[in-house]
Formats: sequence, structure tokens, C-alpha cells
Amino acid sequence: MAAPADVRFVEANGLRFGYLESGSGPLVLLVHGFPDTPYSWDATRAAVAGAGFRAVAPFTRGYAPTAVPDEERYDTDTLGRDVLGLIRGLGEQSAVVVGHDWGASAAYAAASLEPSAVRLLATVAIPHPASIAPTPRAIWGVRHFFALGRAGAARWVPDRDFAYIDELLRRWSPAWSPGPEESAAVKKIFSDPRSLDAALGYYRALRLRPPPTFRVKISVPTVCFAGDSDILPVSAYDRAAKCFSGRYQVIPMPGGHFMHREHPEVFNAHLLSVLQRVPR
Repeated sequence: MAAPADVRFVEANGLRFGYLESGSGPLVLLVHGFPDTPYSWDATRAAVAGAGFRAVAPFTRGYAPTAVPDEERYDTDTLGRDVLGLIRGLGEQSAVVVGHDWGASAAYAAASLEPSAVRLLATVAIPHPASIAPTPRAIWGVRHFFALGRAGAARWVPDRDFAYIDELLRRWSPAWSPGPEESAAVKKIFSDPRSLDAALGYYRALRLRPPPTFRVKISVPTVCFAGDSDILPVSAYDRAAKCFSGRYQVIPMPGGHFMHREHPEVFNAHLLSVLQRVPR
């Protein structure tokens, strides 16, 4: 798949990553989740750049035009090292890291592995993974983990123009009515079988117990954005406070799992307020 003209490239953690960039100033890394792409950060990238920051949104591991690794390495420590490698590859020693969904897991891992490289951690739609209790409600809410992590998932996910992708958007953000344009970019990426298989590899890499990295309290100042109609309730983020030794804040948001896309003006206003605290 040919890379769009607006994509730049950088080597990080042994892999060639594509990324989108706007603005100049202190680095803010915007890390997408599933089923998503860097383009889902477009409104946020523009707002962050307008506030005097260098906003960079990478295509994560395996999402074209980022390379698919030769070995199946999609565990959270590897994803965290991708974030750290991107910071270095982009010529910086530290950055603000904003992560959604799998991007949030990668951001938590990066902040645990190398706190000095993360000036501020902002996560969207995922409380600290070590805090999530396996209640019946939580297990039902993440039943896609079992479906997408099964061998052969890559054969049926593309059915009916990736209808399952559209179902997940509606299920995770029940008050949102996304048009076909909201899933067009990720469907284009997943039309490459290798990229689809790579994205599903994140789910195949999941284990019942959190890795040792997630058993270390995070010392980096952290802000978590929690949607009021997401899979996990806002109270789950309050319970996650035990996983942090540094400053920790929960910002309740209208919307579900894709709150930054459902309510970009509200999300961006809160994020810019948080970024104002970052020393220049």
C-alpha cells in the first residue's frame, strides 16, 4: 500500500514507522488504538499544534504504512518501547504522550519502563490495566478480546465491508452515530491482510496476568479521560488511583470509548488545559 503524501517516516525500536506531524515546539505524541488510525487525531493534532506544540501521530506497529515486524511482537512492553523509540527517533529525549485504547496501554507501559522520557501521560478510554477487575460486566464489555484474539479472526473480520468494525464503534460509543467516513481510513489499512493480521496480533498477545511492567506504580503525572457511556464506568478510573505514585487526575467526559472523536471540542479544550501545565 502506497503511503499518503502527508506521511513521514522514522526508525524506532527496530521498525520503520509512518507518522503525521503538525506544528513545532515541545513534542506531543498522539498514539491511536483499535480500530483506529492516526487520522482520528486530526482535530486534536491541529488544536495541539495551534497551542504551540509539535503534534505527532504515528501509525502504530503493523498498521500500514508502518512496517509489519518479521516476528510477531505485539506485547505491551514492546508497544511501550515503540513509544520510547519514537520519542528518540523524532529527536527528543522526552515528550507528552497521549494514548487511546491500545495507544493508552502503550503509553502506560512507556511511562513505567522509562518515566524520565514521559513528561506527562494522558490516556483516553482505558484505566490502568492492572486495576481492571474481571467482573462479569467487564468480561462482557471486552468480549471482543476473545473474538479478535482467536486464530482465523483475520478471515471473518473483513466480511460485509468490515461490518464488525462498524459494530464495535457503535457498541463502544452507544450515543454516537458515526457515518461511513469514520471507519473508512481503518478499513483501507485493514484491506492489506498483513496489516489486519498485525492489528489482531495485539489481541493474540494478551495474557490473563498483567506483565511486570504494569505492576510498577507510575510516577509520571497522569491524566485519564473517562467517557460516561464507555465500556468501563468512570468509577473504574477512580479505583485505578492505587496504580500511581505521581499526580493523578480523572477527567469525566461526555461520550463513550471514542470520546475524542464524538466530542472533539470538549476533549481538546480539556487536553489543552492539561498541556498548559507542562513546563516549556
